[in-house]
Amino acid sequence: MARIINRLSNTLRMLEHYIFGGPGFPKGALALAYVDTPASYAPTGNSPQFSLRDLIGDGLLWAVPKHRRTVEKRHKRKYGSPDYKLKIFVPKTHLRSCATCGSDHEVGILCPTCYKKIRTETELMQDKIQHELGLDPVDKEVVVLYDREKDEQPDEFWQGKRIVEMEKPRPMWFGKNLLQRSTHSAPEPDELKPGHEKLG
Repeated sequence: MARIINRLSNTLRMLEHYIFGGPGFPKGALALAYVDTPASYAPTGNSPQFSLRDLIGDGLLWAVPKHRRTVEKRHKRKYGSPDYKLKIFVPKTHLRSCATCGSDHEVGILCPTCYKKIRTETELMQDKIQHELGLDPVDKEVVVLYDREKDEQPDEFWQGKRIVEMEKPRPMWFGKNLLQRSTHSAPEPDELKPGHEKLG
């Protein structure tokens, strides 16, 4: 590390010497990548004739850009292009307010606030079902009831069903019909849509 710092300092001294007190800087668009010069170099008043070999030694020369990047290209790289992709913040015009909670959300996307409430309630129901049933096989219909909902129906209605009670009142947004089974029976495998005759 000390050797690299020493070489860089010597390089800077040589550049200052050639720019301000020497015969001149090498022409052409060249960039200095590595310089191997003796550590004991010190510029003198009577400097010798400039030699590119003395300046570079065993180093390398890399080409650098010859033309400056235009303002249009710099702005396009920084801010993007309206024809492709803009990198700046633009106002959104496809936001709507939720009719239930009033939160803003994009059109065609579920309200994140309502979805978070439903997801939290669903996770509580799953934990309750797992705690009540454990690892026993589910051989009966599982019904999730909230506080005082079991008294709304007679005991005969709950026969043959496994009841899981949530020890809290039902949320206002959680309708009872969301947990009811569909009244439509599953179609038979060979049943066809109306208007089509069965091929035989």
